[in-house]
Order: sequence, then C-alpha cells, then structure tokens
Amino acid sequence: MSTEQSVSQLPPGVTNPNYKPPPGRLGNLTPEQQKALDQLRKEVQDAGKFVPERHDDATLLRFLRARKFDVEAAKVMLLDCEQWRIDFGIDDLMKNFDFKEKALVDKYYPQYYHKTDKEGRPLYVERLGLLDVNALYKITDPDRQLKRLVYEYEKFLHERLPACSKMVGYPVETSCTILDLYNVSLMSFFKVRDYVLQASRIGQDRYPETMGKFYIINAPWAFSGTWNIIKPWLDPATVAKIEILGGKDKYLPKLLDQVPEENLPKEFGGKCQCPGGCSMSDAGPWNPNSL
Repeated sequence: MSTEQSVSQLPPGVTNPNYKPPPGRLGNLTPEQQKALDQLRKEVQDAGKFVPERHDDATLLRFLRARKFDVEAAKVMLLDCEQWRIDFGIDDLMKNFDFKEKALVDKYYPQYYHKTDKEGRPLYVERLGLLDVNALYKITDPDRQLKRLVYEYEKFLHERLPACSKMVGYPVETSCTILDLYNVSLMSFFKVRDYVLQASRIGQDRYPETMGKFYIINAPWAFSGTWNIIKPWLDPATVAKIEILGGKDKYLPKLLDQVPEENLPKEFGGKCQCPGGCSMSDAGPWNPNSL
C-alpha cells in the first residue's frame, strides 16, 4: 500500500523526503488499522490507564502490530505491561538505579549500545562468548542485571530512538542487534538461561516491535541444539527476524551490508576503535560527547 492511500498522516518531525513508512506505521495505515488504533486508544482511556506521555500513537501501534491488530489482544498486552511497570517499579528505577558495577560487568558479559546501522537504528551488542558466570555473579546478581536491562530499554525508547530519529529525519523504532557467540561455553549459557529467558520475555512482552535486525554471529556447530531450546521462548515473528551466521567470512559481509564500517567495532571486522573500548563509550547520536 502506498502512503498516498494511507488514512493517517506522517508523524511530526519527518524531514527526510525519501521516507516511506512501512505498513502499520503512522503515514501508512489502512482504514481498518486506523480504526483499530482509535478503538485501542479509547478503550485504554475508558479503563483509566491512558498515560499521554507514554501512550502516543506510535506506541499503541507497536502493541497492535505485536497482536496483528487484534484490539482486544493488544489491550490485554498493554494493560499487562502497565501493571508490570508498577510491579517492577519503573519510575523509581529510572530515578534511582545506579549500575556502579558496569565497568566490571563489561569484562565478563559485555552488553552495550554503540552508534547506528545504515538505517539509523541503534546498534546493540552482546558478547555471550566472553561470559564468565562465576566472576560475573561475584560483582552483580541476576536481579540487578534485569534492572539494568529494563533501565537500558527505557533509555533506548526515550533517549536513543528520538536522537536517532532526529539524525536521519524519520522515525527510528527498532534496534540492530549483534549477538556474538565466539568461544561460547554451553555450560555458562545454561547457568544464565533463567536470566536469558526473563530478558527475552521482557523484550517481546513489554517492549514489543522494537527488534529490527538481529544477527547471531560466530555460532558454533553445536549451537543448533541450544537454539532449539531458546526458540520456543520466542514469538515466531521474533524468530523470523533472527539470522544465524558462522565465522567472520560468513558474518562480515552481512554486517557491512547493514552497518557502516566506521561504526562497526574493530573486533567484528569494522574500523571503530573508541578510546577506552567501544563497549564502554556509549557512542551514538544520543551522546553528543561521543561525536
């Protein structure tokens, strides 16, 4: 469907004349999708759960897309998320959480945002192969790891995506993820599988439709067995976005198709070498000091 046929206008802030919103986004909605959006907004308002600063149309559409524009299913998902936010203590977390052990954790389980891909998405990297569970849980614990995850998701939505959108001149709503399994230990993975399960559920249930590209690189030959364990935890739509690649000869051409060479950390075959290491730089349009 062309945007000329859309019943919704482009969102404010679009300055890139070449932007064409994908289906199901503002500026590219069918009459049925617009009706579902209006109905979801009204039902959430009628339930007394509407939060204007958080429930803008783009956010409501993420929940609708996650439930294939089934209004009732999307409403249940969103209201469940609102209750989870209260139970998890998101407001207090964002005011008071201080992950003081970040630099130490980075040695044993690097997880970080770093610059953008060619479509303006924040690049997110996890190096699961460097995971040292015993060392990790001497300096932190699974509860603080989850709090850090949620804290970063909130920053992703409210700081990183707006900064990326401003840079490219159109809405950026998703991330580009690299999960590096080089030298991964299956024993280490099984020790953190409960955390991985909780983290994956938080991502797909509380922050739906935020995964864009997802590359699993350096996947060992035995990974197929592990993947068969992980896959049932994930929504089929999520699984469809994941591309499993092998060593550098397999993954590097794919990554360079998606990520500018100057933005890709050197350890993955790119040219970026941030002072102090890419994993601690928080480099990107959301951090003016890094540019």
